[in-house]
Amino acid sequence: MNRLLLAAYPEPYRSRQGEELLACLAEAYPGRSWPPPREVVALARAGVQTRARAVVDDTARPWWLDGIHLTALVLAALALVPYLQDVWHWGLHIDPGRQAIAFHFSGWYPWAQGPGTRTRLLPYGLLPLVCLIALLRGKPWMALPAAAAMIYAGATFNSNTLFGDEGKAGLGYYGLGAPITARDLVLSGALCTACAVLAVCRPGRLRRHSYRWLVPVVLAMFVAGGLHIISISPAFQRGLFALEVAALIAAWVVTAATGDYRWLIPVAAFAFIHTQAIVIQPNGFTQSLPDLVVLLLLIAPLPVLAIAAQRRQSRALLE
Repeated sequence: MNRLLLAAYPEPYRSRQGEELLACLAEAYPGRSWPPPREVVALARAGVQTRARAVVDDTARPWWLDGIHLTALVLAALALVPYLQDVWHWGLHIDPGRQAIAFHFSGWYPWAQGPGTRTRLLPYGLLPLVCLIALLRGKPWMALPAAAAMIYAGATFNSNTLFGDEGKAGLGYYGLGAPITARDLVLSGALCTACAVLAVCRPGRLRRHSYRWLVPVVLAMFVAGGLHIISISPAFQRGLFALEVAALIAAWVVTAATGDYRWLIPVAAFAFIHTQAIVIQPNGFTQSLPDLVVLLLLIAPLPVLAIAAQRRQSRALLE
């Protein structure tokens, strides 16, 4: 089990020092397949910091281009979240029946028709999924048409028969703020803009990630679709809240370790998307936390990350 901890470190580090690290763990904790929780957290944090330093040391692309790439990935994942159940059911030809994601209960697919409901050929969630896969592989010219289609689908949700009205007119993503649905063109517009910038700025220089990064996405689809956990359920919202807080903490850890500003760009985009949704729908807060706490969780990371980067750069100059 100790080998699972090595996954937090980049491949060159595992090749050079992986066996040495495993030997140290076996010597420090004989007879245990898993170190104490405090040691697990320390190793995971060191692995994340090592990966971040490797990213910063790679000068094949400017930091701002890498930051925009990260932003596009975050926005694509954010747009996909409400439709995990939907895409899973569509891909496996499952009729969700009354477990649909708070929209119409029948007529979701051509093979699941019902009275009084328009059928659709494709689920809306396929668009952000295509964006996410293309961006992971460093191909923004493939993500750009899907992002543009998201804008079109959101702007024509009353008349578009390709995607129908399910998944676009109802409740969407909550997380740390107000609902974000397909009709919120700020999210899809920001994603489309980021993809356009990446496509213009020499896309061959973009970082290409392994398809293994899609494993958590497939797992999330299985949990949402297989267990029929809808995006407005308390369990879904608590999971999103924990995931977002963990991501913000990780952004702070890597920024404090490297003094690089690239991770500030996706955090700023994340805060902007949620804040505008709150302004537009002030009564749409998820009620799990007080409104002021939600706003602080959205806005506070920006100066915290900027200060952390500045302090790290100052220490580097003194050294």
